[in-house]
Amino acid sequence: MAERQPPLHAQDKLAFLLSLVPFLMEHERISVQEAADHFGVKRQQVREAVELIAVSGIPGETGQYQHGDLFDLAWDDFEDNDQIVLTNLVAIDDAPRFSGREAAALIAGLQYLSALPENADRSAIATLMTKLSRGASALPSQVAVEGSETDATLALIRESVATGVQIEFDYLNSRGQHERRRVDPLRIESMDADWYLRGWCHLREAVRTFRLDRIGNPVITNLPISFHAADVHLPDTLFEGSDDDLSVTIDVAPAAAILLADYIPDGATSSEVDGRRRTSLRVSHYHGLKRLVGQMPGVVTVVEPADARAAVAEWAAAGAARYEDD
Repeated sequence: MAERQPPLHAQDKLAFLLSLVPFLMEHERISVQEAADHFGVKRQQVREAVELIAVSGIPGETGQYQHGDLFDLAWDDFEDNDQIVLTNLVAIDDAPRFSGREAAALIAGLQYLSALPENADRSAIATLMTKLSRGASALPSQVAVEGSETDATLALIRESVATGVQIEFDYLNSRGQHERRRVDPLRIESMDADWYLRGWCHLREAVRTFRLDRIGNPVITNLPISFHAADVHLPDTLFEGSDDDLSVTIDVAPAAAILLADYIPDGATSSEVDGRRRTSLRVSHYHGLKRLVGQMPGVVTVVEPADARAAVAEWAAAGAARYEDD
């Protein structure tokens, strides 16, 4: 004998109705049986809910229901074929939606997330991207996020972190020097579009931060790590200064100063000059300074020393010359 399903309580009925409308909109055409199987209810409960939806709506300016103020469905299909097809939607189309450009930006971000090793096999992201495309007020622009060269390196480092073994790699430091490093990987972090490895460097015998796009020929060793995250001090800031750092004075827009907080040393003085904040930064090399200023065009101006100004000016001039050549 088939097990009798208990009736839905009022709260459950409301939740069912609220879930049924977007479900029917998403599927466009679906049988009563398929809807019943999806929600785990009887066919008759689905039919009663659909009939209730068909007499629901929002009255127009007259305060009385007119044609088009109610949901409607293809009644012949419903009565004769047990097929549910909504033919008129009420208020749903007037709800706020993402614009095509907003949806495209969100889809691009989800594509980036799906490209990460830990998300490669997840279907939830793909489902969400499909819903964003359907729910936008206009067709989203076609976008694609290309995988970066650091993806394989990132996957390898994640594996070494998970297994607790040391990793070796060639590293190009900010001074342009190549060195072979052996590191206990402790943490992987991202800032803007860049990924960083923080770990105990056996060459320097200290915690160091490595940018993944400067890592080459990474190899996971069979040596267990000597230091764990609980054994060493990992500062909250991503970049830590050293005695070899260079001091540079800059003018920066006040609102953007917080973006440079990791580079401003503790106790650095600041003053207001022509509406901008004048302060000092610490950088390991002027090459890094060029990259930092290039990310904030028109917002940061290098004041001194003269060598720093010259390095940034020459770099900018070389970039502009490439456009002139084109």
